[in-house]
Amino acid sequence: MELVRLAEAQVNLGWPEQGGSNFDFSLYLDQAVAAAAQAGSATAGAPSPAAKGGPAPLNNLIDRVAADNGLPSSLLRAVVEAESGGNPAATSSAGAAGLMQLMPGTAASLGVTDPYDPVQNLYGGARYLKGLINRFGDLRLALAAYNSGPGTLSRLGVTNWERDRGMLPVETQAYVPKVMALYGAYG
Repeated sequence: MELVRLAEAQVNLGWPEQGGSNFDFSLYLDQAVAAAAQAGSATAGAPSPAAKGGPAPLNNLIDRVAADNGLPSSLLRAVVEAESGGNPAATSSAGAAGLMQLMPGTAASLGVTDPYDPVQNLYGGARYLKGLINRFGDLRLALAAYNSGPGTLSRLGVTNWERDRGMLPVETQAYVPKVMALYGAYG
């Protein structure tokens, strides 16, 4: 499985050929993220690697995962930016992990065994987001559910973003417009 993903990464996603099957994706991605972080520190407020023109491997992977899950790349990129700033090693105080900040139970339910593996995390997060979009039928409600959990929306009786958003946690009330703005900017 690892060799299949490695070959896919090298051939289909445009990652450099680095000695065939000896290519160390994690080292390559770490170097790309570190370079982007260093470049970002020189320009405060600059977009993260997940935003515009970040490390090509990450952007190519986001594009591929989005296409495989029937999502716009700009939407997936916006969620990655809002969730982790494009950092595959990000961990929240609540325990969410990786690019799309998957909670351990959610990751496990999606078959993600290593939430810090960008491939697993993005595929799992994209499947989860697509399922929420299908379930709620409204992107804003799906994003609210992604941020605060679908149980929160059900428990609070949130069924209409415009009418019910004030019932949601303050963080979620800010998160949805942030992702929507990023989605529009990346689109």
